[in-house]
Amino acid sequence: MARRWSPVIEATEKFTVLRDPERPSGRLLRQGGMDASYVDLADPSHLDFDYLRWLRAVIEAAEARHVVHVGGAACALARALAAARPGDLQEVVEVDPDVLEIARRHLGLRRGPGLKVRTGDGRAVLAARADGSVDAVVVDAFVGARVPRPLVTAEALADVARVAALVAVNVVDAKPLAEAAAIAAGLEAAFPHVLAVGPSAVVARRRGGNVVLVGAHAPLPVQRLRARLAADPAPAVVAAFAAGDAVPFTDG
Repeated sequence: MARRWSPVIEATEKFTVLRDPERPSGRLLRQGGMDASYVDLADPSHLDFDYLRWLRAVIEAAEARHVVHVGGAACALARALAAARPGDLQEVVEVDPDVLEIARRHLGLRRGPGLKVRTGDGRAVLAARADGSVDAVVVDAFVGARVPRPLVTAEALADVARVAALVAVNVVDAKPLAEAAAIAAGLEAAFPHVLAVGPSAVVARRRGGNVVLVGAHAPLPVQRLRARLAADPAPAVVAAFAAGDAVPFTDG
């Protein structure tokens, strides 16, 4: 049975904050009618969205200590990682100051050990980084239901590959997942190792949904990642994503 989110804590033209009827401390942020973020005010380790748990599994399996998160909303993943390992550094770059303001007012976003949050353009921030200065980059940003194109062009991904050892991109796409294929093709041009994490039918492009595309300079710890995913309530596989003859997006 679907949860009935009520009552409304705050509603603006852009955002709505709702209480979770099943978790008294759970809060859902909706943006433009879409679920944008979920946090548990009493338990930052709780990640309600399946794809965020898959992303956490990727970051933890890769033992990434310094992570830049492009796109934050309520910063659920960064907060969960910071709570688990406060000695690591989670940097969130969020382009919309309004979402950070509402996260501070109603979603428990605070300064804390290992967590740095700022407003800015993710691609510009990464472009200013030194070579090899970051362990991992997580791209979890959307305009509507699409990843902003400037973040996933061949040129943008090549710059991420200059800066980071690993990148994980959350993609939501409809069958036949042409956009995901183009992003995967861009990752294959930038990184020697590319894998996908998600439901088997989505990874195989038989149906639409969430898929996490991962590019890395070193071989990914597949067995360690599969062990972490095996404990997740939402089934996910680790496999190659069939980009086929897809052409990467470009800046031109």
